[in-house]
Amino acid sequence: MLKSHPIVRVTLWLLLLAFSAGILIFSATLLYLGPKLPPVEQILEIQLQTPLRIYSSEQKLIAEFGEKKRSPLQYSEIPEDFIQAVLAAEDARFFSHHGVDLKGLARASLELISTGSIKTGGSTITMQVAKNYFLTRERTFLRKFNEILLALDIERKLSKEQILQLYVNKIYLGHRAYGIQAAAQVYYGKPVQELSLAQLATIAGLPKAPSAFNPVTNPSRAHTRRNWILSRMLELGYIDKSAKEQAQAEPTTAELHGIPVEVEAPHFAEMVRRDMVARFGEKADTEGYRVYTSLKADFQKAAHEATIKGLIEYDRRHGYRGEEAKLEINPELDTPETLQSQLRKFRTIDILEPGVVTAIEEQSATVLIKSGESVNVPFEGMKWARSYIDNLDRGPAPKKPEDVLEIGDVIRIINEKVEQKDSKTGKVTTVGDWSLAQKPIAQSAMVSIDPHNGAILALIGGFDFQTSKFNRAIQGGRQAGSSFKPFIYSAALDYGMTPATIINDAPVVFKDSSLESTWRPENSGGRFYGPTRLRKALYLSRNLVSIRVLRQMGVKKTIRYATQFGFKASKLPNNLSLALGSAALTPWEIATGYSVLANGGFMIEPWYIDYIEDEAGNRVFESNPVLVCNEQCQQELEYDQLQAQSDSELPVSDQAEPNNTGTAAQSEPPKDKLDAFDEDAPEEATTPEPKPVRYAERVQDERVNFLITSMMQDVVKRGTGTRARSLNRNDIAGKTGTTNDQKDAWFSGFNRDVVATVWVGFDQPKTLGHREYGGTAALPIWIDYMAVALKDYPQSPIRIPDGITTVRIDPETGKRAIPGQANGIFEYFRDENAPEQSAEEEVPNPHMEQGELPEQLF
Repeated sequence: MLKSHPIVRVTLWLLLLAFSAGILIFSATLLYLGPKLPPVEQILEIQLQTPLRIYSSEQKLIAEFGEKKRSPLQYSEIPEDFIQAVLAAEDARFFSHHGVDLKGLARASLELISTGSIKTGGSTITMQVAKNYFLTRERTFLRKFNEILLALDIERKLSKEQILQLYVNKIYLGHRAYGIQAAAQVYYGKPVQELSLAQLATIAGLPKAPSAFNPVTNPSRAHTRRNWILSRMLELGYIDKSAKEQAQAEPTTAELHGIPVEVEAPHFAEMVRRDMVARFGEKADTEGYRVYTSLKADFQKAAHEATIKGLIEYDRRHGYRGEEAKLEINPELDTPETLQSQLRKFRTIDILEPGVVTAIEEQSATVLIKSGESVNVPFEGMKWARSYIDNLDRGPAPKKPEDVLEIGDVIRIINEKVEQKDSKTGKVTTVGDWSLAQKPIAQSAMVSIDPHNGAILALIGGFDFQTSKFNRAIQGGRQAGSSFKPFIYSAALDYGMTPATIINDAPVVFKDSSLESTWRPENSGGRFYGPTRLRKALYLSRNLVSIRVLRQMGVKKTIRYATQFGFKASKLPNNLSLALGSAALTPWEIATGYSVLANGGFMIEPWYIDYIEDEAGNRVFESNPVLVCNEQCQQELEYDQLQAQSDSELPVSDQAEPNNTGTAAQSEPPKDKLDAFDEDAPEEATTPEPKPVRYAERVQDERVNFLITSMMQDVVKRGTGTRARSLNRNDIAGKTGTTNDQKDAWFSGFNRDVVATVWVGFDQPKTLGHREYGGTAALPIWIDYMAVALKDYPQSPIRIPDGITTVRIDPETGKRAIPGQANGIFEYFRDENAPEQSAEEEVPNPHMEQGELPEQLF
């Protein structure tokens, strides 16, 4: 009876009509939009923007570049708790629907009718995948229809696991983190697999509103959202009540973390990034390239720590510049928590920890640091803090903590506690304590090279990359000082002088009529020492001898010689100031030149990128550095050359037998020729042909190289670099360098396996202060670095090459010693330059002129 009721019949017809209209509208929409939708298969080929990553030679991470932080995961790598958390938060019926949740759409429709706008959207995870990969974020009906149609198509062609994998790798989760692995690192500093249930639930709450529910910027809202997700997980049966309560009791611990850098080399990383941009353009930091470099992780760590230590020690020698800032502390209102929050705006700089002085006792001060811990700084750790006046003067020594600090001072402290092991008992004890420090204002740079192949082993561009990105290792250039002298002396030896050649260390004046001035160069300390052997002049760094040597050699001839070591002639001054190292050079250029001295006289090409891989693991670049051909290598090359010559001289009958066409017969045609006629021949995988070995060119005579290296070893044994004797090695050589008024301090040194150049100075040149020479400011950094760099290398004394002879000479005259002469010493000479006359037969040396030399400097 009810069915025949007119109202019922009309209602049923209206419902049928509405349903049919919906079907027609949906079909029409499908017919209209379907052909315009992108093919779903394309989603698997879409390359997610992944950052550029740079690694050391041991494949330890140095840096990551790219606006989007992302580390894609496979489905099997996603924690089960996270999958359940994200389903509870976003799409509880994900595994039961076919891409579209009708209940969710109905809810969204009701919102549209009641409010006039769509708020929740009713989107499933599949619909979000469709939107994130293919569509815009605009809220329109057309986009929503496209989203539904794509979701249905995705569900037909991809598995649920594939869809979830695409989702968790694409979603934006705040603070430039895309995907859950990047978010785990950004908020918790560890892989997603190591996160607790509470932390996973926090991240699962971010896709809905990455800013509103952010655990760093909105911790209270993030906490509420996390607890709601945990309750939903209990409701859905994913976790039990105990797990839920335990997770909800866990405090919110999220804070921003940087990438997990394993090697501290920011200036070097920026060099590599610029190289990658030059190679690949804007896509360099978005397409997942991985760059494997020549940098050695333990070498770089040693270089970094040596530089920090050296600059802090230099800084302490020149006084305390005072507090970094001052906080007004009210004992009744300010708590450790409020002070801690104020400290957060002061960045920790390497080992320099910011802290605020909260109390001063008779022999110590209490300092609150950023972690919330109060530490004790004994007076012993601040005795160095005489007030800074300038780099030449300091105030009186402090007698008590109040002479240095006041309550409220924001200062820097370093933890100098170290563990010491008793060699007899094996007991380990901790010694040392916190001590006062400050951020150094001087800078330093270092370049270390493998002289066998030019690989960059370590590079320091400055004290703190965040403060200054200027790379002092390769940019700019500073006067090289005496560190350039070995190249002048090498030229002199090459053109006939010897380590025993006598040059007069006496005053010299050069007139310059164009400037109406005179140039009166001096030795360090202002003293002159008279006739001096070349060897002694080098290891004691006598300036006047270097000038006279250059004068005898000729500036142009010496510059031509120096270019063989990689120096550009345009950077070398065409006047006698070159003898004092007036050329503005970078540590990179000087280390390159010293590599030639270290490897026996071969010109290498410095390099730092070993190979580059794309995201798929294909090598898109591989280096092919020039190699120094050692003795064994040279013997093999000579053998190959003799063998080739022998083969070419074989009679015709012993060579390939000619055929009747007059060409050499082949027992078997080349395979590529056969394949050309065999269309069905299977294709074989081809491997790239190895690059031909490139050998370095010899640019310095082997005997000259031996002589200059021997002379530079004396710099360490008895000259300006004697501090390096602390390394207890007999195979190291080097040269200090200091410029006028101690504005630049250098030390460059090497053995046959490692070269390192260190510079110390100010960005705006000014004096480093009294007694701050290459041997006091730069050499300690070099020593600390080389102590690590050389620890696994056995000592490698330089081999005496053929054509070198040893002669006993008179050290005062450089001539062959008289038989039985008590003070005679042995010296090395090239055979053709060995002295024949004895001291008794000495003839006047025309190069011992005293007084003024009427010669133009410019």
